[in-house]
Amino acid sequence: MTDEPSAAAIDRLLRTPARWAIVGLSGNTGRAAYGVAAYLQRLGHTIVPVHPAAPTVHGARGHARLRDLPEPPDVVDVFVNSARAAAVVDEAVAVGAGAVWLQLGVHADAAVARARAAGLLVVQDACPAIEGRARGLG
Repeated sequence: MTDEPSAAAIDRLLRTPARWAIVGLSGNTGRAAYGVAAYLQRLGHTIVPVHPAAPTVHGARGHARLRDLPEPPDVVDVFVNSARAAAVVDEAVAVGAGAVWLQLGVHADAAVARARAAGLLVVQDACPAIEGRARGLG
C-alpha cells in the first residue's frame, strides 16, 4: 500500500466544496498562491488567506496563523518553502484540519508521516490548479 493519496482522494478534495486555508497567500499577484487561490474559488471553495500580515485576498479576510482561524479548515494548502512546511503541517494537525496539501516542490516527510498518523489526508509536491485542470475542472 502506498502512502500517496489515490487519484480518487485528490479528485474528492478538488470537487467537494471546502474551506481551504492557504498558508503563504498574500496580495502579491506575481506569486503562484494568488492564482491558485482564485482557481480554488472558481471551483466553489472558500479560501482563507493565512499570512503574517493577514491581508484580505480575493475578498477573503486573512489571518496571521492557522490557530487564529475561528474554525478548523477542511484543507490546509501549504505555500511556504520546505524548511517551514513541517511547522505548518504540525499546526494543521493541532487545529484539526482534515487534509494538508503541500505545493509543488514542498516536502516535509516527517511531518507528513505525523499528519497521516493523525488521520489527515496529505497531498505532497502537487498543485491543485494543475491537478484540477488535468481533471477538466475550471
